[in-house]
Amino acid sequence: MRIWGKVLGAFFGFLLGNIFGALIGLWLGHRFDRGMGLRGAFRRPASQAQQAIFFHATFSVMGHIAKSSGQVTEQEIRVASNLMDRMRLTGKLRMQAQESFRLGKEAEFPLRETLAEFRRASMEQRDILRFFLEVQLQAAFADGRVEEGERAILHTIADELGFSRIELARILAMAEAQMNFFNRAHGQGGAGGQYQPGAPTADRLKDAYQLLGVSESDSDQEIKRAYRKEMSKHHPDKLAAKGLPPEMMEMAKEKTQEIQQAWEWIREARGIR
Repeated sequence: MRIWGKVLGAFFGFLLGNIFGALIGLWLGHRFDRGMGLRGAFRRPASQAQQAIFFHATFSVMGHIAKSSGQVTEQEIRVASNLMDRMRLTGKLRMQAQESFRLGKEAEFPLRETLAEFRRASMEQRDILRFFLEVQLQAAFADGRVEEGERAILHTIADELGFSRIELARILAMAEAQMNFFNRAHGQGGAGGQYQPGAPTADRLKDAYQLLGVSESDSDQEIKRAYRKEMSKHHPDKLAAKGLPPEMMEMAKEKTQEIQQAWEWIREARGIR
């Protein structure tokens, strides 16, 4: 937490104008600290090598999850294929993604080593690690539920990336809500379509609350705070600055659109201005 701007601002403000000057100096110092914090949050873009590690880890771990139930199903293959489509992977890049997915299915796939390498390459930036985990949850939910083998792998992923079991359970609930929200908002299987018009149904509202990680009993202020927090976590420019491969930007944009739509439905239903 940055405080020196506040301390120095209040000190020099007091020298120049007593208490009133100190208050002004404290406010200016706070603005300075905040600006420096934001500046630090947007680091230099990750190297191509780091992005390649992210890319390989994403599809190989997805393949490992798909294989955990014994046989890779058509739904799981479709999820991986849809992800490649959303990332607009063609030619060599698509072949690399398919090869990583295949390697992940092998019995001797080094899951923990792959995750450890990815965590180091991401410089342990929590937003990037969470985004990676959310992508893997799409593979786990491919057939509409999470099998025991898939759950065990998700626990390993969470442990290696530094997420607690409680955090994983919460992210799982939000991921399930996102899946339901996406299907209901676009129409079943309507990926890439427009959101369906009209007032939100009870089911849509339930998913919208879960997508933001809140409940209907929470206050308007709590819900608004949760909405802003989720938007900040998934902002495409912020994730790109932290090393998200450019091919994954479209997914980040879709996520923010869903968060925005969830907020709009809740805001409309509750009459929040």
